[in-house]
Amino acid sequence: MHSKIKNSELKILPQFSGKLRQGGQAIITSVVFFLFISLSLVLGVSGTAVRELRVANQAGRSAQGLYAAESGAEDFTYRMRNGLQTSASETLSVGGATTTMTVTDLPGGQKEIVSAGDAERSIRKVRTLLTVTTGTSFNYGVQVGAGGIEMDNNAGIIGNVYSNGNIVGGNGSYVTGTAIAANSAALSADQVNDAPPTPSSEVVFGNASGTQDFAESFRVSTTSALNKVQLYLKRTFPSPGNLTVRIVPDNGEVPAGSTVASAALSASLVGTSYGWVEVAFPSGVELIEGMAYWLVLDGSTSATKYYTIGANTAYGAGTGKTGQYGGAWNDTSPAGLDGYFKIYLGGQTGLVSGIEVGKNGVGNAWAHTVNNSTIAGTNYCQTGSGNNKPCNTSQGDPGPQTFPISDANVEGWKDDAAAGGTIAGDYIADDDTASLGPVHITGNLVVRNNSTLTVAGTIWVSGNVTFDNNVEVLLAPSYGSYSGVIIADGRVSVTNNSDFQGSGAEGSYMLVVTTSTCPNGPSCGGADALFVGNNAGTVILVAKNGTLRLSNNAGAKEAIGSRLELDNGAFVTYESGLADVNFSSGPGGSFSVDTWREVK
Repeated sequence: MHSKIKNSELKILPQFSGKLRQGGQAIITSVVFFLFISLSLVLGVSGTAVRELRVANQAGRSAQGLYAAESGAEDFTYRMRNGLQTSASETLSVGGATTTMTVTDLPGGQKEIVSAGDAERSIRKVRTLLTVTTGTSFNYGVQVGAGGIEMDNNAGIIGNVYSNGNIVGGNGSYVTGTAIAANSAALSADQVNDAPPTPSSEVVFGNASGTQDFAESFRVSTTSALNKVQLYLKRTFPSPGNLTVRIVPDNGEVPAGSTVASAALSASLVGTSYGWVEVAFPSGVELIEGMAYWLVLDGSTSATKYYTIGANTAYGAGTGKTGQYGGAWNDTSPAGLDGYFKIYLGGQTGLVSGIEVGKNGVGNAWAHTVNNSTIAGTNYCQTGSGNNKPCNTSQGDPGPQTFPISDANVEGWKDDAAAGGTIAGDYIADDDTASLGPVHITGNLVVRNNSTLTVAGTIWVSGNVTFDNNVEVLLAPSYGSYSGVIIADGRVSVTNNSDFQGSGAEGSYMLVVTTSTCPNGPSCGGADALFVGNNAGTVILVAKNGTLRLSNNAGAKEAIGSRLELDNGAFVTYESGLADVNFSSGPGGSFSVDTWREVK
């Protein structure tokens, strides 16, 4: 603590007073000079500090502006990829900064987003280019319908398996991941409204608050578990948001505000032209015979991005409404229209039998019944015998899964192929220079032994497709990281050592699809819809209406079929990149990010 001294207490000895007077001026001059030098030094140092502080503040504002710009770009990209509503220009507050996002339509369906972040007039811009794609997620190494999976000796699936039917194996058959066999649907729908094939009317919904949702009433003819619903839909481009498909009780001849069962419907499965789209429901929900229910398609609202359902006036067991789930409902316009739909109830319960589950790793078995299997993880079942682990009954039966590719997706790819031109009759490739696509071949496609076919665009074949021995099928380098499609309405046969490859870029795959129902049908002759005799390379195989068979040591990256048969030694190897596959053509379920960079 400093003490204070009064003036009266300050005394100077007489012998020093003169000297003080004589040297006072010099001392004062020295002190002033010292103070000047000190002040100059202080001001110099503080000036540097001020400049450094100013630079630091400017850098901070610049970084904050860039952060705001990137946040705005991410927000707009997320909303556009998920079908949420956006405007041509919007402003977003991010911390103490703001960013203005503008969207510009470019040729080819591309979208340019410029996000300008402003932090106290320090402006940074980010440009994002979005390309429309058909985005599809293949989340399982194998996904199979009600026909189930049959695996012969030493056949294997490297990855996870989801089957809407039984999974039955022979000696040495295995799944390295989890094997799930869901309860399958009845072969025929309990309730159907689908005639004529071309709807005589239609109902638009999701375009305004009063028509945000669509609902159709129905009564099932027998008490049974709900399995799946099919809907005849189309959508606008750009895509609207995803839908929630609900089964709700009746409340005085309008839908109630409570839900009996619900499932998500991805907008990527709905095309811009009409097509049937399937929605699978979780198991355990039972519908009661004769009780009134409503099928509600619940989504968001946009004046430019909405859905349309095919309709008629022929369904006598119910009626259609438009309105809002949990709100008001009104008659369709015109009144009395019924949406196109099919409701399937439960069929058989799922079975896993004779499989090593979780081979060399960890994997669970999950089905109503699990028999004669070895399980590395947990054995979720209600009944079972001959297993290395008893049933863990804590889980109910698994519900069915919807295929990752819909009929509407297939129709969109066909439209793209047809837009590239038509080849009448058969096309035979018998050299190493053949290049096709986009094109529609009205006959058969045959690629001869030792030939190379370059796929330059989507190929649609009305007849059968045959790939002979030692054939190479390549995507053109122009595909980049996108994947390509070959579609056949007839059977597809891939014989020994045919090799399918993407464009060479990471994430590029070849997708081979058949719409055939073989071996069921008079023109099948007992042949399968899609047959692979040996290794097939980087290919996704889809036969969701028929049987897919992989024979002696045949391989694929993904297998989807109504029924799958793996002969001795055949295998499927799942790749994690298949969880996000984008196709360069099709109905455009979403947008992929083409470029993302800062601009001036």
